[in-house]
Amino acid sequence: MKHKLNCILLIDDDEPTNFISNMLLEDAGCSNHIQIEESGKGALDYLEQTALTGRNGNVLPFPELIFLDINMPAMNGWEFLEKYSQSILPQQHPEVIIIMLTTSINPDDKLRADCIPLVAGFANKPLTDTLIQAIMNKYFVTHQV
Repeated sequence: MKHKLNCILLIDDDEPTNFISNMLLEDAGCSNHIQIEESGKGALDYLEQTALTGRNGNVLPFPELIFLDINMPAMNGWEFLEKYSQSILPQQHPEVIIIMLTTSINPDDKLRADCIPLVAGFANKPLTDTLIQAIMNKYFVTHQV
């Protein structure tokens, strides 16, 4: 039986990008929850608190899919990956798919991402229906889009 992802996490400091990505993901109907964090630090805080009870009494969902921007102030995507990899989270949730979604046209960024085992893919912004479908087909074949 096919089903939606429990949660998708968008990590990007750009509000308009988050708005568009959120709309596309909602329209695709591929997730029960879309969490947006505008910083790497905020994303790490969210991930660490997923086992805690949320404000409305619901448990915060851990994402199965993370879209990660590279260029963010304070803690960029690379720094996020370093901190995340040093935590226990990847061992607790090895099924998480991390896609770097960026405006970077630097080929070194793609090469660097390819060398990080936690990173499943690298794509250029903006997020599109086609990209969502390709990711779902490649990594989540039992889930519905």
